[in-house]
Amino acid sequence: PSAEFLTAPAGLPRQRNAILDAAQDCDLVLFLDDDFLPAADYLAVTEAVFAARPDAVVTDGTVIADGAKGPGLSAEEGRALLAADHPLTDPLACAPHFNGYGCNMAVRMATVRAHGIRVDEALPLYAWYEDIDFTRRLGRHGAILRLEGARGVHLGVKSGRVPGKRLGYSQVANPIYLARKGTFPWSHAVPSALRHLAMNAARAAWPEPHVDRAGRFGGNLLALWDLLRGRASPGRVLEL
Repeated sequence: PSAEFLTAPAGLPRQRNAILDAAQDCDLVLFLDDDFLPAADYLAVTEAVFAARPDAVVTDGTVIADGAKGPGLSAEEGRALLAADHPLTDPLACAPHFNGYGCNMAVRMATVRAHGIRVDEALPLYAWYEDIDFTRRLGRHGAILRLEGARGVHLGVKSGRVPGKRLGYSQVANPIYLARKGTFPWSHAVPSALRHLAMNAARAAWPEPHVDRAGRFGGNLLALWDLLRGRASPGRVLEL
């Protein structure tokens, strides 16, 4: 009965910002992808850690299985994995983490409001690495924590994602953009871009059924060419 359905222009950053705008009077906002299955106590653990750790500005949970790294998981498989997961002796255990993971991350709204932090809308559409940029900017003002007791499964559903060429472009252009912006270290950005370039090149001839490797590799090469010409920009994917 208390649910509110919001609409926003296409693009993940715009949609996340619409949620932040509508939640200005809230203490916490939790972003969950529609293919993320949280354990029954996920919300309770997240709330308890924020209450116990006033310095916490971002949390994400422990992903016990991530279908985004493979062909994906069915809802039935995800529920079975959650049912087989063993509870921990300390459900509030947590540890510092580099960034929040966009499929399941919570933020303290007081910090968002105080510093006017928004999701970068210069990263359009699927917005590769927008979660890193957003949470590391928040992390300048407090702790980013990975919660051991807030557990879930990311199904990694393959439908509804951007075409391979666009994603491949973002895999190279976005890390470099964020490194120049100062939210993603060059020591992470360059290896990330090169890792995806190498993986897509190696598998382009024999791709997995669920991955457009040739499209991604083509997008990688186009982003490299744009970088050499000084024309690389995350927004370029809108022209592809």
